Amino acid sequence: MRKADEWGEARVVAIHDVAADIREFQLSPQGGAAAYPSGAHLRVRVQLADGRWELRHYSLIGAAPRDGAWRIAVKRESPGRGGSRWMHALNVGATLDVAAPASHFELSPACSSVLLIAGGIGVTPLVGMAERLVARGAAVRMIQAARGRDGLAYGDELAALLGDGYRASIDDEGARIDFAAAFAALPADGECYVCGPAGMMAAARDAWHGVGRAADLLRFETFGGTGGAARAFTVRLPALGREVEVPADASMLDALERAGVEMLADCRRGECGLCAVDVLDCDSTIEHRDVFFSAEQHAEGKRICACVSRADGGTLSIDTYWRPAA
Repeated sequence: MRKADEWGEARVVAIHDVAADIREFQLSPQGGAAAYPSGAHLRVRVQLADGRWELRHYSLIGAAPRDGAWRIAVKRESPGRGGSRWMHALNVGATLDVAAPASHFELSPACSSVLLIAGGIGVTPLVGMAERLVARGAAVRMIQAARGRDGLAYGDELAALLGDGYRASIDDEGARIDFAAAFAALPADGECYVCGPAGMMAAARDAWHGVGRAADLLRFETFGGTGGAARAFTVRLPALGREVEVPADASMLDALERAGVEMLADCRRGECGLCAVDVLDCDSTIEHRDVFFSAEQHAEGKRICACVSRADGGTLSIDTYWRPAA
């Protein structure tokens, strides 16, 4: 098995739609599709609308490879920077550059009572978790949220797997997840794994703490820096004497890296905090779209995750602590 930082080529061997605007790709890598831990993802190089290549992280679907192939699912984002549109334009036989599976979202080896909560495309890592938990004999329930029933990717598969333990929550039907009630139904040592947009993560975290549950029993993963429509803004770096423009369709991290500012980063989804920088000043509103910092830290506004969070226009002054060699 290749290490997660080693790259190889994978061929697309099958493609099919699993929900509205969500397409599954079966990938056959050179040397065979290796097993992977729960919550694992692939890093894939995709081409943006302006011709540049960037990395994307796509969760692996299922507890193990199927028919010798890895499976990922991609939601077509519009508007967006074009990476998902490029993926949706692929045909069987195309090849992709991928890194070996890695996971920052693994199931606890001892969990026996688990609640899984998915929002939209965030269902993808939870499919394999559900399969592993059922095989383990754990008590597992799942709530899958989507705007409409046509957005319930893998919903039929999960309903068949979990039976009465599965529930769909559909926005268009007036349903909303009652996080407090869902958490109150868990045993004291019950664990919860959540994957979805940043707003959903924040609501889940607030409710979890609100009912007094242990922080280490809640695990979450976003599928990117989701939020409202973004606006362009300017990043000022006083220590470097530089200003960098961040377009509406680019992250602050990407803009800084393209401008030659060295940054530390890993997940690029607002989860690990490695790309966090100090905020010196902001003449507009800071939009925190990460799940690394707490609500209190967001309110303080002293640090920001450059990969997903941004300013709502205007100018944001930061310090990255990087200084170019003299």
